[in-house]
Amino acid sequence: MHCRPQIRYLAAWLLALASAFLPAAAQPNRDKNTWLYDGGIFLETDGAIPGGACFRVKGHVTAEDFFENLKRQDTNSGTLFRRGNDIVTEFPKRLHLSMSIADIPCDPHMQQTNSRVYLTAEMIHSLRLHFFWKRALELRPVRGIAQSGGEVRPVPWYSHGLEQELPKRFEWLVEFELPSEGVPLTDNLVLMMYTPDHHLIARGAARM
Repeated sequence: MHCRPQIRYLAAWLLALASAFLPAAAQPNRDKNTWLYDGGIFLETDGAIPGGACFRVKGHVTAEDFFENLKRQDTNSGTLFRRGNDIVTEFPKRLHLSMSIADIPCDPHMQQTNSRVYLTAEMIHSLRLHFFWKRALELRPVRGIAQSGGEVRPVPWYSHGLEQELPKRFEWLVEFELPSEGVPLTDNLVLMMYTPDHHLIARGAARM
């Protein structure tokens, strides 16, 4: 069952996005100096809210069939992106970003579940997300971002018979449409997450 009341709060939180998501590889299949991008590119990073919970962000960037059969080839003369015999230099007009946020232990060796701090709706709603295109050291805000979906899902415990005694856990899912027309494939999509007092708590990138 979805937590519909929390979806409304999530939507309100998304309105606070600045208009201006571990750096992750595209998880490509590598063959010598060639990478394949079937299925899109990914980002993943961890963060921690001061005095609150630690969390993991996972993102998946797609664009209909744009990434299918798209290859990156590193040569002595530079990097080329190809689809068949065609050379591709730019992203399509729009990209779709699916993103999830869920808590993780701040200390991976911690065994006592009741001593952990878990993500709450209040913590999530306090986050400020900023997206940028990164070229070398230059960061350019991604403008015109639109939310295209949102959902909050309960995360089940796997401790049989103890579900009523353990804290409730959730995973926050959100989807965005990002304008990307004219953006070179060599640019990286960067996510930065801040607290309301502008403290950077997470940074990740989706790279080609």
